[in-house]
Amino acid sequence: MSTPVIEVRDVSAGYPGGPPVLDRVSLTVERGSRLVLLGANGSGKTTLLRCLCGSHVPASGSILVEGEPLGHDRRSLRAHRRRVQLVMQDPDDQLFSADVRQDVSFGPTNMGLPRDEVLARVDEALDLLSVTHLADRPCHQLSYGERKRVAIAGAVAMRPDVLLLDEPTAGLDPAGVRETVAILARLRDQGTTVVLATHDVDLALARGDRAAVVVDHQVVSGGVGEVLSDAGLVARARLDQPWPLALAQRLGLPGHPRGLDEVVGLLQAP
Repeated sequence: MSTPVIEVRDVSAGYPGGPPVLDRVSLTVERGSRLVLLGANGSGKTTLLRCLCGSHVPASGSILVEGEPLGHDRRSLRAHRRRVQLVMQDPDDQLFSADVRQDVSFGPTNMGLPRDEVLARVDEALDLLSVTHLADRPCHQLSYGERKRVAIAGAVAMRPDVLLLDEPTAGLDPAGVRETVAILARLRDQGTTVVLATHDVDLALARGDRAAVVVDHQVVSGGVGEVLSDAGLVARARLDQPWPLALAQRLGLPGHPRGLDEVVGLLQAP
């Protein structure tokens, strides 16, 4: 069995003056997978993402990257952020340059890469996110959905092994959600490991490989269909079950269907 790209071992984390947000949680992130983090507002999803990217130091426990403990000194974090990138929920927390091309080039430029390499990475990221036509636009003139895609492009230009996305579909209209889903598919095809925090349980079921529910300061993880079929767990996390699973359970069907076609297939099974 291959070494997980990231492994969380008995991590506790919180903030000064408050109770623990995460209490001895453990989690593995397999290379090339799409792991979906689910939970109520304030449950600890963002704290966990920040621990994974190295911006939040756990109170106890350890985070292993390719089997090696993650250090929090400047040199270790600089190397880590070449491999693991976090895209925050609000793109305005990340976009600060005069135009799109400058913003996307910031990370590769700070890596000290040759100019030709920086330009190649920027063009590649803009194309992957379908925002090449926005390259010379001022960031403040972009729509919310466009700013989200540009923020992701800035992370993708670093060519990370792992991309952490905090609520990438929040605030988007249906077309924006579809575009984001297409982006996730392209990232998967490129071999990027994606960890996605979301409230969208239907998106999680349709696009995730594994799910981790953050609830009561703990993390419960497993196959996405298995985890989201646990009605008690989903209710404790203040979520709704995805409609294919809820429908299958009401009809007494086995398995974990991800959509209408799979529900129909179970109904037609001998």
